[in-house]
Amino acid sequence: MVTALVLLNIERQQIKGISEKLVNMKEVSEVYSVAGRYDLVAVVRVKTNEQIADTIAGKFGELEGITATETLIAFHTYSRHDLEHMFSIGE
Repeated sequence: MVTALVLLNIERQQIKGISEKLVNMKEVSEVYSVAGRYDLVAVVRVKTNEQIADTIAGKFGELEGITATETLIAFHTYSRHDLEHMFSIGE
């Protein structure tokens, strides 16, 4: 599994519509509206790096209103949920 965090700048009036379109893509597991220099963060989870490229350059690129993206590819995932599950003893 390949995970990418995609930081997006969106035209103000398009934020809600773009969020809905992104979250309806099978490759996108979550979309966050955030404060700071980006408007949205999309979590993309796919099987291959090629699918990351197809999703971000292809599907995201087709959406009107996205003005810029920055993509972070995850090397490892550290999750409190996963760590707690690994170390729980039949709780």
